[in-house]
Amino acid sequence: MSTPDFPRQTANLELPGPVGPLEIAVEWPDDDVATLPLTAIVCHPLPTEGGTMHNKVVVMTARSLRELGAVTVRFNFRGTGGSAGNFDHGDGESEDLQAVVEWVRAQRPGTRLWLAGFSFGAYVSLRSAEALKPDALISIAPPAGRWDFAAIEPPSCPWLVIQGEQDEIVEPQVVYDWIDKLRNPPELIRMPETSHFFHRKLMDLRGAIKHAMKAWLPEA
Repeated sequence: MSTPDFPRQTANLELPGPVGPLEIAVEWPDDDVATLPLTAIVCHPLPTEGGTMHNKVVVMTARSLRELGAVTVRFNFRGTGGSAGNFDHGDGESEDLQAVVEWVRAQRPGTRLWLAGFSFGAYVSLRSAEALKPDALISIAPPAGRWDFAAIEPPSCPWLVIQGEQDEIVEPQVVYDWIDKLRNPPELIRMPETSHFFHRKLMDLRGAIKHAMKAWLPEA
């Protein structure tokens, strides 16, 4: 299949991936928001537990970044939704993310690239950050303790971690202990009374992202 051009308006499309087509959703800011030279790619949670690019935390994260002026890209990892292939425990999914990043950079040269991920998506984007060198990274409920974080190199770019204090899937203290050992720790936001999927806390998540990331925005 041929590689599509980056759409000039909100659109769904298929991108050639390492093992077949990847399902992609590109969304532009609303008309009343100035579009910045910035693309943010958002990675979804664990496919084997129902995670897709339509997960509500992923959708809210993308919405929050568009409200800041970013163009957002959500996509389904291999074997999820309309994306070809099979689940590959983070290895193949990292290749999928690399394919999306390479497409964005080829199509939007000279603009900044941010990576964001929720849960398993945070793991994939974190383990890929050293190679992909994003301009900023957002990790929401990074699953330390559930996946191997020992070899992950902290990114040198601005980095935000958001962790719910009542996360029933990712143990918050394991995340905090992992961060405490890092040479270059992230900005950490602890959200009280917040579960893994941010039930009844999505608007708080939106505010936290917008407040923290505003300082790292490029000029229009």
